[in-house]
Amino acid sequence: MPSFKGQYEHSVDNKGRVAFPAKLRKLVSPAAQDQFTILRGQEPCLYLYPQDHWEEVEQKLSRVNSFSKNGRTVIRNFLRFAEDVSLDKQNRISLPAHLMDYSGIDSTALFIGTVDRIEIWSPARLNDFDADLSDEYFHELFEKVMGDESENRE
Repeated sequence: MPSFKGQYEHSVDNKGRVAFPAKLRKLVSPAAQDQFTILRGQEPCLYLYPQDHWEEVEQKLSRVNSFSKNGRTVIRNFLRFAEDVSLDKQNRISLPAHLMDYSGIDSTALFIGTVDRIEIWSPARLNDFDADLSDEYFHELFEKVMGDESENRE
């Protein structure tokens, strides 16, 4: 299964519509049928899942213990702002106003492929978020996350 990667900047019109990047569109499975779920991300961005990937997320969520307070809180706060969207005839998606407000997206949206989903950022918010991300820190973080497991047991 191809993964989403790269970054693509597109203008957002005054109705909140933004062109879905062609290179990412080619990677969307036909099973998704141009249907997506969009929701708040863990950082100040939006997560966009093609429908087939979203079904995998829902399967994981269905295994969360909804009888525990932590489980209910995670499910509620992850899903409460989720909306289904689809591509229109011009291959645009409409960003819901409340999600644009949350993410700070106004006239420009930055699409970033992150393997199984796409993050949508305000370029300014991403710059602020990355302000403290030096090359050295990123290399240390990358090694810690992606390095040999025996080295991660420190």
